[in-house]
Amino acid sequence: MLLAIPALRALRRQQPANELVVAAQPRIARLLETLGVVDRSLDFELLGLDSLFAPEGGGSEHEWPARCGEDLRRAARVVAWVGSREPSFVRRLTALVPGSIVAPSVGAGRPVWEHLVGTVGATADDRSIRVPVCMPATLGDEARRELVHRGWRETHRLLLVHPGAGGRAKRWPASGFAAVLERLAALGRLAIVIHQGPADAEAVAGLPEPLIARAIVLREPPLPLLAGVLSRVAAYLGNDSGISHLAAALGVHGVVLFGAGQLAWRPWAEHVEPLVVSLTAPQESDAARVTAELASLLA
Repeated sequence: MLLAIPALRALRRQQPANELVVAAQPRIARLLETLGVVDRSLDFELLGLDSLFAPEGGGSEHEWPARCGEDLRRAARVVAWVGSREPSFVRRLTALVPGSIVAPSVGAGRPVWEHLVGTVGATADDRSIRVPVCMPATLGDEARRELVHRGWRETHRLLLVHPGAGGRAKRWPASGFAAVLERLAALGRLAIVIHQGPADAEAVAGLPEPLIARAIVLREPPLPLLAGVLSRVAAYLGNDSGISHLAAALGVHGVVLFGAGQLAWRPWAEHVEPLVVSLTAPQESDAARVTAELASLLA
């Protein structure tokens, strides 16, 4: 969903008089609404899309329109990045809402965000759809109070580290993170914030205990609070993950780590350049490059 922000902006421009609604996993959908990317958010499950996937024919065939959610039935236009391989779904959705777009969420040969922009008939050359998302001042203020409460001295620069990822194969070894953070400690006046999401306990536990003890550890914070914290940091370090994409979308300068085969998932923000590292075993050269990039951002 974060990679879809440029496409959502293009949709808003195409139909500025219409309300832009996103249906997704509730936490991320509400965050996009809070950040002003969309006008309203919905829980994806409330659309009733399951009825559009029912087998062709059968006694329930005539019932599917009534089983869809009201928001779907009265939409002026629908863009669905699901169901493109199911002919019955495509037929029913386009019959329910004429002019709907049903497209795969990933395209071959170009970054995912560019593919999503293309599915709505827009061009990735429009740089205005790639500007960072504005952070509401209230979220930044709440984050500052939380960080101070947890011991942050505002004279210290903040580095937020997210060592986790949606899958273990996308995670840089914990020893790589540890090596970089130990070297950056020599800069002085630097506070480390470690973020632990719902699937990141193992990744965080892999960091040295003394390092964790010195850091501010945010364990599963609400996404709006995390967004506010990201707006306060001087630099960011993380794997290819939703948190890294959130940091990039908010305009945070940092280092996002990718395996060589994952670059299609790179952030859309122009100020972020992915850094390709070995994800199977720590390499001294990788740690040196990551340290140098972050040191330049923190200088």
